[in-house]
Amino acid sequence: MPRYEFRCRACGDTFEVNRPMAEAGAPADCPQGHADTVKLLSTVAVTGRGGGSAAGGTPVGPASGGGCCGGGCGC
Repeated sequence: MPRYEFRCRACGDTFEVNRPMAEAGAPADCPQGHADTVKLLSTVAVTGRGGGSAAGGTPVGPASGGGCCGGGCGC
Protein backbone atom coordinates (compact mmCIF):
# COMPACT_ATOMS: atom_id res chain seq x y z
CA MET A 1 0.00 0.00 0.00
CA PRO A 2 1.42 3.44 -0.89
CA ARG A 3 2.75 5.69 1.84
CA TYR A 4 2.01 9.42 1.71
CA GLU A 5 3.82 12.13 3.65
CA PHE A 6 1.98 15.03 5.29
CA ARG A 7 3.01 18.08 7.30
CA CYS A 8 0.89 19.71 9.99
CA ARG A 9 0.59 23.46 9.55
CA ALA A 10 -0.28 23.94 13.23
CA CYS A 11 2.67 22.17 14.89
CA GLY A 12 5.07 21.53 11.97
CA ASP A 13 5.12 17.76 12.54
CA THR A 14 5.80 15.60 9.47
CA PHE A 15 4.11 12.20 9.38
CA GLU A 16 3.31 9.37 6.98
CA VAL A 17 0.00 7.68 6.21
CA ASN A 18 -0.48 4.32 4.47
CA ARG A 19 -3.61 4.30 2.32
CA PRO A 20 -4.91 3.08 -1.04
CA MET A 21 -4.12 5.19 -4.10
CA ALA A 22 -7.84 5.92 -4.49
CA GLU A 23 -7.62 7.87 -1.19
CA ALA A 24 -4.36 9.69 -2.00
CA GLY A 25 -5.96 13.14 -2.01
CA ALA A 26 -8.02 12.66 1.15
CA PRO A 27 -7.10 14.89 4.11
CA ALA A 28 -5.18 13.39 7.03
CA ASP A 29 -5.25 14.50 10.64
CA CYS A 30 -1.98 15.14 12.44
CA PRO A 31 -1.05 12.55 15.11
CA GLN A 32 -1.28 15.44 17.60
CA GLY A 33 -4.95 15.96 16.65
CA HIS A 34 -4.67 18.95 14.32
CA ALA A 35 -6.71 18.94 11.10
CA ASP A 36 -4.76 21.60 9.16
CA THR A 37 -2.34 19.42 7.19
CA VAL A 38 -0.85 19.49 3.72
CA LYS A 39 0.28 16.55 1.59
CA LEU A 40 3.97 16.73 0.65
CA LEU A 41 5.48 15.77 -2.68
CA SER A 42 7.62 12.69 -2.29
CA THR A 43 10.48 11.44 -4.39
CA VAL A 44 10.38 7.95 -5.78
CA ALA A 45 13.47 5.82 -6.28
CA VAL A 46 13.23 3.25 -9.04
CA THR A 47 16.12 0.87 -9.27
CA GLY A 48 16.89 -1.93 -11.63
CA ARG A 49 18.79 -5.03 -10.72
CA GLY A 50 19.97 -4.97 -7.12
CA GLY A 51 23.65 -5.67 -7.72
CA GLY A 52 24.48 -2.96 -10.24
CA SER A 53 25.92 -5.44 -12.72
CA ALA A 54 24.85 -6.96 -16.01
CA ALA A 55 23.82 -10.60 -16.39
CA GLY A 56 27.42 -11.79 -16.83
CA GLY A 57 28.69 -10.00 -13.73
CA THR A 58 30.11 -7.09 -15.70
CA PRO A 59 29.63 -3.77 -13.85
CA VAL A 60 27.01 -1.52 -15.42
CA GLY A 61 28.25 1.97 -16.26
CA PRO A 62 26.76 5.03 -17.92
CA ALA A 63 25.77 4.76 -21.58
CA SER A 64 28.43 6.04 -23.93
CA GLY A 65 27.82 8.82 -26.39
CA GLY A 66 27.43 11.76 -24.04
CA GLY A 67 25.19 14.74 -24.63
CA CYS A 68 21.83 15.40 -23.14
CA CYS A 69 20.14 12.58 -25.03
CA GLY A 70 22.93 10.03 -25.41
CA GLY A 71 24.64 11.68 -28.37
CA GLY A 72 22.39 10.16 -31.03
CA CYS A 73 21.01 13.46 -32.26
CA GLY A 74 24.24 15.49 -32.20
CA CYS A 75 22.99 18.09 -29.73
